[in-house]
Amino acid sequence: MATIESYSTSSGKRYQVRYRTPDHRQTKKRGFTTKRDAEAFAATVEVEKLRGEYVAPKLGQVTVGELATDWLERKRTDLKPSTYRTTEVSWNRHVKPRWSKVRIADVDLDAVERWIADMGRTVTDADGAVSKKGSGATVVIRAYGVLAAILDSAVKARRIARNPARTPENLPRKRPKPRTYLTHEQVDQLADEAKGHRTLVLLLAYTGLRWGEAIALRVEHLDLLRKRISVVENAVQIDQRVIVGTPKSHEARSVPVPGFLVVELAQLCQGKAREDLVFDNGRGGYLRRPVSWSGWFAGAVDRSGVPRVTIHDLRHTAASLAVSAGVNIKALQRMLGHASAAMTLDTYADLFDEDLDAVALALDAARSASSVPKVCPDEVQGERGQA
Repeated sequence: MATIESYSTSSGKRYQVRYRTPDHRQTKKRGFTTKRDAEAFAATVEVEKLRGEYVAPKLGQVTVGELATDWLERKRTDLKPSTYRTTEVSWNRHVKPRWSKVRIADVDLDAVERWIADMGRTVTDADGAVSKKGSGATVVIRAYGVLAAILDSAVKARRIARNPARTPENLPRKRPKPRTYLTHEQVDQLADEAKGHRTLVLLLAYTGLRWGEAIALRVEHLDLLRKRISVVENAVQIDQRVIVGTPKSHEARSVPVPGFLVVELAQLCQGKAREDLVFDNGRGGYLRRPVSWSGWFAGAVDRSGVPRVTIHDLRHTAASLAVSAGVNIKALQRMLGHASAAMTLDTYADLFDEDLDAVALALDAARSASSVPKVCPDEVQGERGQA
């Protein structure tokens, strides 16, 4: 059992707790200002030992920054290059300045919540001018996720008994931006104005491929007789480098190709070898993503007069056109490479609003066909007047 002893310091009387760790080594904890605090610590230690939850206090003296170095190195191999890049940037810009030198044992939820609030707060000077613009919900949530994950790793390593950053009450909520879906006619107008990228625009809008999946396509990945594309690679641009890996889900998939697009792809592949890229930069290399405000895609959007869209919006357009054509949700999930049909439904719930009207009509028709007595609107109004 733990024993409590008093000792004298220049600041007055203090107490220390002597106890044995689960491996039977003797240790002590000093600095308690009252005997009650020392007794509470001793009782907590004994309970934690019985539950198998005891963590030596000295293990919590390591800083968040020291743990982050190994954590980031592990994430470099676990995550996709693009995901790792955003994680690394989040650590350097938001987490490291505040938490790098803080010992993990000293992290508490109140401090985490104040940090979250500070990240999202916009600061103005005496004249009302903005001196610091608050970060958006996505940035704040990502930064918090990095800190929480580092502390989760400390819990797994038994450096701390629990994660002190779980769970804040003031995390902002992400508000999804309204999506813009193009019609068949608008897609055609956009493709016509894309100059040398017409087929690429049509492919993105009718197959739902991600940009990185489209530019990584090689001739050998096309089976135009079966009207299929094998998505097996993804080319991601990180700064000025293009890194090629597996698709986002790490799984290859087969994507159907509309008949009209088969003809355009066949023409584009004429004279190319099987290992050549379908869409290249004119020198056999990977096509770079166009600059969002001044690239060829932005120019095509302006010239065509279609609603303002991004390249990724063409993936949403593909989903919209497929749903309007009556495509089975399971087939749409496979085409888009989602992990489950539930994910597809959650992502594109707004495309199924008309189904709610169909539910009401179906229920009304079912009731009309049943033996339930029919009630006229006038009778309902009369009952309300009597009440």
